[in-house]
Amino acid sequence: MFDLKITRGTIVDGTGEARFTGDVAVKNGRIVEVGKVDGPATRTIDADGALVTPGFTDVHTHYDGQVSWDRDLAPSCYHGVTTAVMGSCGVGFAPVRPTDHDRLIELMEGVEDIPGTALSEGITWDWSTFPEYMDALEKQSRTMDFGLQVPHDALRVFVMGGRALANESATEDDIAGMRRHLRESLEAGAFGFSTGRSDNHRDASGDATPASEADRAELIGIAKAFDGLGHGVLQAVSDFDMAVSDDRFGPEFDLLEAMAEAGGGHRMSISLMQRDQSPLQWQWVLDRVEKANARGLQMRVQCAPRGIGVLLGLEATFNPFMGFPSYKEIANLPLPERVARMKNPDFRAKLLRETTEPVSDGSSIPPLADHLLKRIDMVAMRLFRFAERPNYEPEMEDSIYAEAFGKKQPTLEAIYDALLEDQGHQLLYFPLYNYTAFNLDNVRQMMTHRFAIPGLSDGGAHVGTVCDASFPTFLLQHWTRDRKRDQISIEKAIKMQAHDTARHVGLTDRGTIAVGQKADLNVIDHQNLQLDRPKLVGDLPAGGKRLIQRAKGYLATVVSGEVTVEKGELTGRRPGRLVRAS
Repeated sequence: MFDLKITRGTIVDGTGEARFTGDVAVKNGRIVEVGKVDGPATRTIDADGALVTPGFTDVHTHYDGQVSWDRDLAPSCYHGVTTAVMGSCGVGFAPVRPTDHDRLIELMEGVEDIPGTALSEGITWDWSTFPEYMDALEKQSRTMDFGLQVPHDALRVFVMGGRALANESATEDDIAGMRRHLRESLEAGAFGFSTGRSDNHRDASGDATPASEADRAELIGIAKAFDGLGHGVLQAVSDFDMAVSDDRFGPEFDLLEAMAEAGGGHRMSISLMQRDQSPLQWQWVLDRVEKANARGLQMRVQCAPRGIGVLLGLEATFNPFMGFPSYKEIANLPLPERVARMKNPDFRAKLLRETTEPVSDGSSIPPLADHLLKRIDMVAMRLFRFAERPNYEPEMEDSIYAEAFGKKQPTLEAIYDALLEDQGHQLLYFPLYNYTAFNLDNVRQMMTHRFAIPGLSDGGAHVGTVCDASFPTFLLQHWTRDRKRDQISIEKAIKMQAHDTARHVGLTDRGTIAVGQKADLNVIDHQNLQLDRPKLVGDLPAGGKRLIQRAKGYLATVVSGEVTVEKGELTGRRPGRLVRAS
């Protein structure tokens, strides 16, 4: 008697090989037969006409705080993710001393746009060291498996205290302390170490993150913690600063390469995206990555399958009018009352005559308002409405600017009116990165590169501005079905999101459909797979709100042989556990 049998499905096994029709049988959380399976099962799922794939591994999430109170890790659970890796970009909540709780919350609030009030109320803080953090999280089961990386900012603050926040260089003793704590964490099962080196990352007060300017000695000294270990990955996000002098062999990449070398050959991934201010930089980075791999290093780039941007709206963290005096007067009203006031012709005329006041409060989003309003016409060329079926590859003709131009209407008025649609629930999509050419052609080149893996979803972060935990669904929906040119095969897309991501972080027991593999699976109605428009829900601690994007077409998601999501709804089964790397 099998525990679960999935029959008559189109099996895409994660290896990249051609799909085939067959059955999958599961017993005790493992795949025990693939092909023609005879024999009864406690539960049988008829997958006729549907894809049967391995579960997806998301290598770049920020559920570090949410994991304290949320056993489902939404919204990733709605997008076929069966293993999530958190602790990305150098921010997280362990190791930590009791006196530094607020410091780490301010870092996460500023860098990843997660309400500090929600974090303050929701995090349990029943740990100090990183191994204790792992032990605390291991006590509860969850909808999916998850693994942890040690974040540089938390590690630096733990060892250096207040000096970590004052842009001080780490001493030899500091570096030795960080290396010792990291080694202890890796030996306890941490997946790796992450660092953040982006000028866009600021804490809630607008200050640079503790590790953002770490020098060569510190990064190399920390990476030596990996020496002699059979597991562990390095992860870094950086601006690279390679556009300053058009230097394709910039010192920032040299530093990260030296860090990878010091890590004893362990795998490293770095973020990759196209930036408007240096539209060829991504090609230079790939050139350096190819050369690094030719020298024997294992460097990969994490790529998004679409533009990376923000969502603007009256319910979102950011809207272009948040600095206008008249809007400030109504900003705290319930949405229906705000919409009613904004629809009043006199109020509308008054606000649109005003000039915005500075709204920067130190976090990463409000300064965007100050910056974008200075060039509103250019911004509006890349500002698009979200329909109930969101379009993530719109053309310039679909933009708010094009609409305003056609109507001979001032751009700001067109934005104002658009935000009031759907009773104020409308969202406007502004792709900041990966959309210089108003299409995703360059994105395709990035993510299909031989040293690329899918990443950068930021699941659990940017809760009021971004909802990119849906990347795995978008990859399947858009690139294997909806895009009319340069499609990616289903076999390749599944291998990328299941096998390649799992193998990168060292997981060899999942990511393919084969006898002996962990029974993490998806049953997907590919023809009807569809992303919903993100919606704001108020389910965070302390009444906090976040954007959640769900999907139609996942007939079942299976973790360790148990169905956790069925037809887009959680079943209440939580077989997911902390995964300790070894």
